[in-house]
Amino acid sequence: MSTFAPQPGSAPFLTQVRAQAAMEARLMLRNGEQLLLAIVIPLIVLIGIVEAAKHLDLHIDHTPVNEFTPGVLALAIMSTAFTSLAIATGFERRYGVIKRLGSSPLSRTGLLLGKVAALVLVELLQVVVIGAVGFILDWSPQLGTEAWASFLLTVVLGTAAFGSLGLFVAGVLRAEATLAAANLIYLLLMAGGAVVLPTSSYGAFGHVARYLPSGALGDGMRAALINGDFDLTSVLVLLVWAGIGTLLTARTFKWE
Repeated sequence: MSTFAPQPGSAPFLTQVRAQAAMEARLMLRNGEQLLLAIVIPLIVLIGIVEAAKHLDLHIDHTPVNEFTPGVLALAIMSTAFTSLAIATGFERRYGVIKRLGSSPLSRTGLLLGKVAALVLVELLQVVVIGAVGFILDWSPQLGTEAWASFLLTVVLGTAAFGSLGLFVAGVLRAEATLAAANLIYLLLMAGGAVVLPTSSYGAFGHVARYLPSGALGDGMRAALINGDFDLTSVLVLLVWAGIGTLLTARTFKWE
């Protein structure tokens, strides 16, 4: 008869990351404020701006739904990867959740990877929901191989850039200040960051806006889904912002 002995120890690193990602995604989708930022506001913006464009002369090069759906997808990614992540992490630090995780076998790298993986899961849901509404409104995106590759690269780099910046804000400010700052930055970038509207709509400021992470994400999405190609400038800008955000987060993020 075999004798079994307990084998204490932590789970494999990837198993820890998967468990953390699943928990983060469930918490995000159960939170009404997070759902508002992730799904409801982008849908309101999409439907509202497409309908408004029928009555306004916006001087756009494509049909309103084709012009604005990529920008709304970019807005959705920004809302989840930056605003939602910053607010959730800020309050997790305040209530000691991050501190307690710090005493678990989950490393800081595992925690951050779990949060990023959760963002990807939520963003997949956003793309499906917003894309479905776009198709109902007669959206006709580019679906070639280069378009898909450009779209996926832009989403990954945009998530990395805004996610790292969101963690930076959450790591240096108190929870209430993070809430105010994240929402304020979100509103400013939504209105003037060239995320929904193309940079060409902002006149001379458009030359500045394209180097913001919001402008680069919006332009990259439009290049992929309208023209079916890569926007090298947008890719490089997002890569630089992702590097800056990662460096700042690594130097400043605290468990409590």
